[in-house]
Amino acid sequence: MPAQIRLALPDDAELLPRIERSAAQAFRLIEELSWLADAATMTVDRHSQLIGLSTCWIAVDAEAQPQGFLSAERHGRDLHIYELSVKQSMQGQGWGRKLVEKAMEYARTNQLRSVTLTTFTHVPWNAPFYRRLGFQHNAAGALDKRLADILAEEYGSGFEPGCRCAMSWLVPQTP
Repeated sequence: MPAQIRLALPDDAELLPRIERSAAQAFRLIEELSWLADAATMTVDRHSQLIGLSTCWIAVDAEAQPQGFLSAERHGRDLHIYELSVKQSMQGQGWGRKLVEKAMEYARTNQLRSVTLTTFTHVPWNAPFYRRLGFQHNAAGALDKRLADILAEEYGSGFEPGCRCAMSWLVPQTP
């Protein structure tokens, strides 16, 4: 069943942590990351903030029930993806791709420079997924301060050094 993507509404904020928790269950397949299945999710307040900025999109099913979301925020001329989650039962059906494509469309429409994110380097549904969508790995020496600070914070939270990376998708410039 194809996903329909829409902007998140204020009432959606309460639903998003459950979707994120469901999506995180996939990490149980990776022993060293299995703890993420039980880790804290983004708060309802943070979801509400991003919804208020109109940079959070929801994938809904035929009954208009949320099945996935992408939460992002503009930073200057960049749109940074903070979270992409699809319910575990809906993963592998293109819902995540459609959500990322919506963020890319937003960046094009708003004449931004890029879409950025941080992710796991070797988890199949992380960096390899984004590479297939046109994202490029940002070398550590080429990171701007914002992305370097995000990675430093992630490593400070207990992630193994080198397991995370920053990626960017550059918005095609029209002549």
